[in-house]
Amino acid sequence: MTIARWSSASALALLLAACGGGNAGRDTGPTPQLPAIQQNLVPTIKIASPAGWEGALPTVPEGFRIVPLATDLRIPRQMLVLPNGDLLVSEGRGGHAPKLRPKDVIAGYIKALGTSTVEGGDRLTLLRDADGDGRPEVRTVFIDGLDAPYGLAYVDGNIYVANQGALLRFPYSQGQTAIPRSAGVEVTALPSQVNHHWTKSLAASTDGDDLYVGIGSNSNIGERGMAVEEERAVILEIDRATGARRPYASGIRNPTALAINPWTNGLWAVVNERDEIGPHLVPDYLTSVQPGAFYGWPYSYWGKHGDPRVRPARPDMVARAIAPDYALGAHVAALGLAFVRSGAMAPGYGDGAFVGQHGSWNRSDLSGYKVTWVPFANGRPSGPQRDFVTGFLVDGKARGRPVGVAFSGAGRALYIADDLSNTVWRVTPAAGRPAGGVGTGAASTR
Repeated sequence: MTIARWSSASALALLLAACGGGNAGRDTGPTPQLPAIQQNLVPTIKIASPAGWEGALPTVPEGFRIVPLATDLRIPRQMLVLPNGDLLVSEGRGGHAPKLRPKDVIAGYIKALGTSTVEGGDRLTLLRDADGDGRPEVRTVFIDGLDAPYGLAYVDGNIYVANQGALLRFPYSQGQTAIPRSAGVEVTALPSQVNHHWTKSLAASTDGDDLYVGIGSNSNIGERGMAVEEERAVILEIDRATGARRPYASGIRNPTALAINPWTNGLWAVVNERDEIGPHLVPDYLTSVQPGAFYGWPYSYWGKHGDPRVRPARPDMVARAIAPDYALGAHVAALGLAFVRSGAMAPGYGDGAFVGQHGSWNRSDLSGYKVTWVPFANGRPSGPQRDFVTGFLVDGKARGRPVGVAFSGAGRALYIADDLSNTVWRVTPAAGRPAGGVGTGAASTR
């Protein structure tokens, strides 16, 4: 396709996007008010074009400071705090889904304008900031030669890496700064046909016996046919010792980050919902993951709200669907989740969860592009989410886009992977510096 034709297509898409506002209603919290479905010939499309930081920093609340822990990374995605405080960062870009419709081509082109031009690293990078001053003394390529790594977990002297096509295990000794790719063992293959959603999120159970892998759908609402959706839009439970697996939950369109709730020991996820039925549908969400539960995709959304685009309709599946726990807002693209206990961070931030929001494309008023905090009480969300780190979006341009978040209790530090500026940011209380570096993160077990 010529540049002139691209420009015309982009102009058409952006023109239609201008009509995509509408009444937002209340699309956050445990009981969001969902507006009526809106459908356009071309979906509402608006992406924040990249802009450099040029010496600026993201904005944090009073009493906190933020510094770039590492820059010049190669598409940082998710992170893992190891038992000795070292931070691992997965870097890569995956996916190889063909475009089905002309509007897929248009949307894909425009969405690509809001991403980094850097080639994905296909690696893990290790950062060691032993004195906690925000300047790593050690930075090494920890494991190279991976295939779009994303989710990470540590259990019993082993590091687990969720590539886009396989779950791998690497033996690890505390303090180790590099592991050869040849040391990796495949625990189990992961679904990689088409890979419309290629990211494979990962968490370990509290006892370390099982691993949970979140696998996104191969389409928006099944338009590629349901045959390619086998073991998609699911969370798999994998026996760590044998690699045997079973569906833990299904109909969960794109579970982009998993974490264990420290108050209940249950599995939680942030999930990206479907597109193209309006700028304020459907809310992305934070939810507990119930064993055996069906969350509606593709037949319904937010419980039993049927999606009229899906053919054939399945009222029996709609009747099974359960609603998530907490709406984060429509199209915010939540990609990061980290729980924090009361007293671990700073006054005003007790029990709760930090959520990394990568940012919208399917609405005319940009949403997301920030890290929020959701308060918890008795193991459940207990109030409105509020902004924690902002400034990624300025005058309609994106300086950065948050992906994974990881918390270090010992270091009282929140880490944010930014895959647009290719930075890992570190947020700590401004008053004083922790005596040590960092400590065990939520994804580490034993």
